[in-house]
Amino acid sequence: MSLIKILFISSLLFVLLNARENPFFPFEGEEDNFLITNENRTNLPLQRATITLPEQARILQKVTLEFKNDDGTVTSKSIELNNSVDWHLPIFISQSYIEPQKNILLKATPSKERANEKKEAYKNILSIKYLSLFSLDTNLKLVTSDKIIKDFLLENPYRIVIDFKRDTDLKSYLKKNPKNVFKEIRVGSHKGYYRVVIEIEKYKSYKLEKTSEGYLIKLK
Repeated sequence: MSLIKILFISSLLFVLLNARENPFFPFEGEEDNFLITNENRTNLPLQRATITLPEQARILQKVTLEFKNDDGTVTSKSIELNNSVDWHLPIFISQSYIEPQKNILLKATPSKERANEKKEAYKNILSIKYLSLFSLDTNLKLVTSDKIIKDFLLENPYRIVIDFKRDTDLKSYLKKNPKNVFKEIRVGSHKGYYRVVIEIEKYKSYKLEKTSEGYLIKLK
């Protein structure tokens, strides 16, 4: 046997002896880096989600979002709000907003359309911890879960006085609305209740009605 053949066979045996027994496993000390291929990567991008509030909701105190990180862990983040809300209207979560097409809008009856227009016309003129006031012409909507224990009218100037039952330490508050029929609102706390004084213009009487959201005042 020639020397060249002997050297070739020896080299081949050396390579075979040092070859990996299983090419699908790493060498000793080599890290396994797995790529997950069955992960769901088809999640649609967020456009708009809707949350409907229960009818007793009055104050939106906090919003919490729970999300999944790129490493698979789940965490959450919150924002403090303490804002009054109308439970008739949904809360939207959105990163991008696409205007709905006209041909898929739900058609409302004329009476519902008029009601929606009137509802949208209400203007917020006061928001405190337990109470929000919305005015429309000579109507005043009181959004609250607190019970009225007493209401009456005073003159010089004309003002509606309303006592709400609640033990609270609300600070005294004054809100002026010079271009509104309900031109000045004062709030103060007392033992067992807090008082709201609403100064009105031109009108000498009112009607108070109970509603699903709280109360409604109609000037006469």
